[in-house]
Amino acid sequence: MSSLYEIVELENGEIALQRVDEGGEPLVCIRFSEESLYFLNDARFEIAKAMIEAGLDAASDIQEQHEQPDFSDETDMEHSSTLH
Repeated sequence: MSSLYEIVELENGEIALQRVDEGGEPLVCIRFSEESLYFLNDARFEIAKAMIEAGLDAASDIQEQHEQPDFSDETDMEHSSTLH
C-alpha cells in the first residue's frame, strides 16, 4: 500500500514533505536562508517542490540500480578468455 504525501510549511518556516495520514516526523525539511527568501518570495514553494521531486527521482534511480543484477564481471570474463 502506498502512502500519500504532502508538502507543507511548518510553524518554523521550513517547507516539509510528510505523509498525509501520519503526524510523525517529516521525511524531508527544507530551510531557505533570509537572503534566499528575499530573492524567491512566493516562489519558495515551487523551488522546494522541484528540489523534493529531484531528490525522489534520484532516490528512485539509485534504488533501481541496486535492484538490477550486475553482469559486467561475467561479460568481462567471457571476452577475456581465448578458445583454441
